[in-house]
Amino acid sequence: MADASLDGKKGFDAANADRLAECDGGGAIAGTRYAGRQDFKGRLTGDYVDVGDPPSRWYLMVDLSEKPESFPGDAVWCLAGNTFLGEHGPSLGKR
Repeated sequence: MADASLDGKKGFDAANADRLAECDGGGAIAGTRYAGRQDFKGRLTGDYVDVGDPPSRWYLMVDLSEKPESFPGDAVWCLAGNTFLGEHGPSLGKR
């Protein structure tokens, strides 16, 4: 998700603030009618939003050092289960 805002229960996880991470996800590819897997690398802010019932946790990633060429944003929301600390580190969804 590229939008800098996301509706849900907002929170802050100090343990994940300023940590390098990578995430992948599926969705619409900007500027096309297609969807696919997209990879991102950047820095977690520690901000998260729990969306839905049961809730899915999404973490905000900024300072993107890797993103799809057509991705228009400077930040992305990453689903916890698809977010990994460091290079291929543990998933935030497996706590």
